[in-house]
Amino acid sequence: MRDHLDGVGVFVEAVEAGGFARAAERLALSRSAVGKSVARLEARLGTRLFHRTTRTQQLTEDGQIYYERCLKALEELRAGESLIDSGRREVVGPLKVSMPRLFGRHCVAPILLDIAREHPGLELDLRFSDTLVDMIGERFDLAIRNGAPGEGGALSTRRIATQAKIICAAPAYLAARGLPRGIEELAAHDALVYWRGERLFPWTLPDATGRLVEAKLRWRLQSDDHEAIVEAATQGMGLAWVPAWLVRAQLAAGQLVVVPGFPSPPLESFAVWPGARHLPLRLRVAIDRLARELQSRIDLPA
Repeated sequence: MRDHLDGVGVFVEAVEAGGFARAAERLALSRSAVGKSVARLEARLGTRLFHRTTRTQQLTEDGQIYYERCLKALEELRAGESLIDSGRREVVGPLKVSMPRLFGRHCVAPILLDIAREHPGLELDLRFSDTLVDMIGERFDLAIRNGAPGEGGALSTRRIATQAKIICAAPAYLAARGLPRGIEELAAHDALVYWRGERLFPWTLPDATGRLVEAKLRWRLQSDDHEAIVEAATQGMGLAWVPAWLVRAQLAAGQLVVVPGFPSPPLESFAVWPGARHLPLRLRVAIDRLARELQSRIDLPA
């Protein structure tokens, strides 16, 4: 049965969004992922669902028929889940959750585990990855994503926390190299930068006028693992720009200090789930608890 659902939600969103690029924004996926999902669906059905050009995608006759049937099927599935859940007063059943690796393990998963301890009938399936997943095709109930996801009919979202980001370094490094006094001076320092998906994530910081600009950096280390970056920073290898919660222990121990004068735009975290008129109780409880407790877990002590 699952094979028949793979790609259906992505296909519906591509139709309603008017193209693969816009659907990718709404689903918080890459355009390539949307195109591949639709292509797999077409291969399984043995027919083309879209007429494709370099700029547009239009439904074929078969695509129009299939789209109308998909809408009815998705609504029936959501209605069935709601009917089953409406008769329950206990939080029971499976809850499959995708979340960023470190943020999920350190901040999100402890809250979900607390819920599971309180409700023995809840079955958690926790997946940790920094790669965006196809929530509908892979049958995820909930995803936690950092950064605002796109909005569309296939997904619903709720902001659940705001992460502060800081530039930090070991005291010995700053004693040897001095404090940078503004975004222009960062280029004279060794930067420890985050890298993923064949690109470096830029440091977007305010300049002297308060305008957000991309800092020019000379990196000494690049890594797709924030913990490796933090470890390099504690060893005095350079400056790191990371979520404050990730270095709470190092700051408290004096292994790292905050570099002052670099207020960073906050990183917002969202709960994302397949759109439905009624939420299963287990999903509603998880989202509400995360919205209530997550912020206090990531804030630094005053």
